[in-house]
Amino acid sequence: MTSSEVWDAETARRYDDDSAEMFAPDVLDPAVDLLAGLAGDGAALELAIGTGRVAVPLAARGVPVTGIELSAPMVAELRRKVDEATMPVSVGDMATTTVEGEFALVYLVWNSLSNLRTQAEQVATFRNAAGHLSPGGRFVVELWIPPVRRMPPGQHAVPMSVSEDHLVLDTYDLLTQQCTSHHYRQQPDGTTRYGAGHFRYAWPSELDLMAQLAGMELEARYADFARRPFTADSESHVSVWRKA
Repeated sequence: MTSSEVWDAETARRYDDDSAEMFAPDVLDPAVDLLAGLAGDGAALELAIGTGRVAVPLAARGVPVTGIELSAPMVAELRRKVDEATMPVSVGDMATTTVEGEFALVYLVWNSLSNLRTQAEQVATFRNAAGHLSPGGRFVVELWIPPVRRMPPGQHAVPMSVSEDHLVLDTYDLLTQQCTSHHYRQQPDGTTRYGAGHFRYAWPSELDLMAQLAGMELEARYADFARRPFTADSESHVSVWRKA
């Protein structure tokens, strides 16, 4: 069984609204541009496809997209946008679920790899991605860099996002590489809604080893989908591995 939390119907219903900033053209367009370029004339497989934030505009660019998604309610929200014949989706975990066909591109965006809270499951996801790729195909992962350098000795919490209506506070266990994101959202009636998500963070070098174990090698690494250079101060990365 997967260690990932499964989003329920209420969370799925609110997902697009709660994540509105990730649908903004300056965020989404560079992601679609990069992924479409890597897919070329081939098909793409999205792991943790969700409500289709990336898959729907990528398909509109002419790339056939298939998905794997753990949460059936998230797939139900996707079906409001596109039907099964246009975008097939298998409900299951991304570490072990397989679909038919070979793909020029497999991708996993917006920190979704960290939903798997064991190293073994993350390694299995790399192997599963490689198993779906045609020779020379690419696996793309977007993942955040844990800001542990901000924490002085004895501190285990870091504010990740602070806005008028949304506060995110992350707490870290540095021994187990576990993280909990605490979300506080102000509601229209003035009340505050609290939610928490649990993750396992992994460093880029650890992911490179996972890729090697799966028969892939690093081809490129950027700070973001706009392809800004990745540096020691980058807060996230978009990594591209190529299957031999």
